[in-house]
Amino acid sequence: MDDVWIFGYGSLLWRPDLPFVERRVGHVRGWARRFWQGSPDHRGRPGAPGRVVTLVRRPGARCDGIAYRVRGADAAGVLARLDRREQAGYERLVERMRSPAGDVDVVAYVATPGNPNFLGPAPVDAIAAEIRVRSGPSGTNLDYALRLAGALRDLGAVDEHVFAVAERLR
Repeated sequence: MDDVWIFGYGSLLWRPDLPFVERRVGHVRGWARRFWQGSPDHRGRPGAPGRVVTLVRRPGARCDGIAYRVRGADAAGVLARLDRREQAGYERLVERMRSPAGDVDVVAYVATPGNPNFLGPAPVDAIAAEIRVRSGPSGTNLDYALRLAGALRDLGAVDEHVFAVAERLR
């Protein structure tokens, strides 16, 4: 298998638990990051899912993130592990990531509206209220949201949705 680039736009930004050999900061076009996916297995529990980010199609939008290059010899194992980790509604898509270091095709895990854990849009205050009280085996939903906002700030990225939610949580 050839080397594979994995696009991190959520927890992979601050915890890239991958055997990567290169990373590039960049963005995908036509996608926006939203706290619209339920997490019944990591940042919440069945019946009380946390809210985690997914990508939603938005013409003219841009989602900043980090691509991690995984060697071909490790790619199948990494993708299998990510498939298990993202089993609560995410599917793999391949997108083009633009980067000053060179554009690359990336594998992005996206939760689509048809999956059973998709929560969809809600007012920012309602999203923050859910995040504030949810937790699961991977930790609190609050920690997830604030770490995501911090990682985006560290990248110099602007994400109005994530930052609005984080502001309500502070």
